[in-house]
Amino acid sequence: MSKPGYKPLLYTTTIRNPERYKDFMHILKRYDGKELNDKTIESFECDLFKVGLYRPMLQPASVQRKWASSKSGEFADQPLTDEEAVQIYTMNDPNSNNGIKGHKEAGFPKGWPSRFDTQFKLMKALGFVYYKMNEPIRFSQTGDYLAASVEIVAEDGSVSREVVHPEYEQMAFMQAFAKQQRCNPFIRELNDNIPLILLLQVIKLLDNDPQFNSCGISYKEIPLLLFWKDNDAEALCRRIKQLRSEYGYNPSDEVIQDICVDEILGGFKKFKLKSIVAEYPDDFVRKMRMTGLVSFRGGGRFIDINHNEDCKINYIIGAYSQYEKYQTEMAYFEYMSAVDEKLFSLHAAEMPKTVAAEKLSELVTDYPWETIKTELNNLAKKKASKHDVLRFIAAPARLEFLTALAIKSQLPEVTVIPNYTCDDEGLPTSTARGNVGDIECYERQNGVLVEVTMAEGRQQTVMEVWPIERHLSDFLHKVEPGDAQCIFVAPTIYGDTERQISFVRYDSGLTIRPYRIEDFVGYMEQASGIFRLPLESTRENYR
Repeated sequence: MSKPGYKPLLYTTTIRNPERYKDFMHILKRYDGKELNDKTIESFECDLFKVGLYRPMLQPASVQRKWASSKSGEFADQPLTDEEAVQIYTMNDPNSNNGIKGHKEAGFPKGWPSRFDTQFKLMKALGFVYYKMNEPIRFSQTGDYLAASVEIVAEDGSVSREVVHPEYEQMAFMQAFAKQQRCNPFIRELNDNIPLILLLQVIKLLDNDPQFNSCGISYKEIPLLLFWKDNDAEALCRRIKQLRSEYGYNPSDEVIQDICVDEILGGFKKFKLKSIVAEYPDDFVRKMRMTGLVSFRGGGRFIDINHNEDCKINYIIGAYSQYEKYQTEMAYFEYMSAVDEKLFSLHAAEMPKTVAAEKLSELVTDYPWETIKTELNNLAKKKASKHDVLRFIAAPARLEFLTALAIKSQLPEVTVIPNYTCDDEGLPTSTARGNVGDIECYERQNGVLVEVTMAEGRQQTVMEVWPIERHLSDFLHKVEPGDAQCIFVAPTIYGDTERQISFVRYDSGLTIRPYRIEDFVGYMEQASGIFRLPLESTRENYR
């Protein structure tokens, strides 16, 4: 076993999309309390295959046909049979297929058990779930929160997935990162700090210095924090100030590399320049955004405190800056998994809807129409964003934000009120909750409820139309005596979704206007208003 050493912070990348953590946890929750053995692992992995959440390289022809309508990283349109799932498991098992090398994790047999460990290693270190071969799988309370934030169902020939409690995910990660020590029994490294707390402390020190502009830490300065050896925030702050005095806010990548590798780590190991200045900071900022505690300033050039959460931030710094060291995995897990009821009871500063609308109006000036259009088309094509800010916002929340921006940009007279949770800059930290519509628009006496989704295929049909009908019915009462209708935006509009929308029109008289993202963009470029006069009034026909 290698000796522990100092190294840069990088959270495991086995599950590359942080959006998928809650999905894996939701499915594993079915096995809470069951012994982790070969049979349990096979059953769990097969559950992943059935909904298309994990897609190994070798696939039988029938599975390839079923998965052809959806991309890797997405849920499948239709579930696999038990037989198909077992066939995938066997084909990709190095113990059954000599053509597969497989890999081995400490404490786990080669093959699928080791794969299971890599899938949940980070979840274990963050205190969400504890597991060991031939011992019961044990969920913590924070793990329960994460698993309950999403609902995944595979039945009647279709797969549906809905984020039902986005606030649970944020609460779970805020609690975990408030406690997560770099030097712990799960990870063999000597760096000794709590990264979130070190970040918050350094930002506060920089913001309190009158010679700077109170906008936090520069994205280019983040690598220093990731390589930092201890929890001395004042020393790190002094080094950042020295960097600013010598190079301003825009040091070269090579300067950052020299400080991190040669000065902080002593030059004992080389790292790729791209990893130091891009990959490591990207990974870190994505994880910190999941807590809801940080905001972007200066178009993404700076990371600052989200002042809507000052109460939680001050509590976290006060409660967790001094921490006990743990020698065993179980003792550390007990520490990580214990819920801080006081922290969970603290609430963010409420942002009134009028303020959220004002923030959106201010942000329109930062996002030209061509940028909005490009980013919406990226979502339509499932392409990654390269925008300095938008790439850190999960696709579902990004679609809500960009749709609201598009309407306000092209139709400035329309009152646009987004229902997503946002930081003090007005940037979304999570999607709108499940009991309200995504975006409310008011144009003269009428209203338009805008609902968006990244879901496609059967999942779209199963999960979207009936909630939209309910939200629109409630919204209609808010705009009386005016009329109301709904705009529904998705990457594609599934045929069955259109038929359901027609049925809603026939059955209850409600108007839902479906648009593919690219068609919505085209409509916004030509529209003189958002409310479109129907042949018949929704209010007069509402039943």
